Amino acid sequence: MAEIINLRLARKAKARAGDKAQADSNRARHGRTAAERKATEAEAERLARTVDGARREKDSDSNGGPD
Repeated sequence: MAEIINLRLARKAKARAGDKAQADSNRARHGRTAAERKATEAEAERLARTVDGARREKDSDSNGGPD
């Protein structure tokens, strides 16, 4: 004899599975922990300081050529 299935519960279970798949996709695309965001920001700031520290300063009134 066939097993009796409650169609309402089956429909809700299918919807939950679809929602879970969508949530997993969104987590993979957008999800980053606060620690990961802070680490990325700290790395960007460190890189900016390094680049600014290595930059050669030119005189503002000089055009770079001999006068």
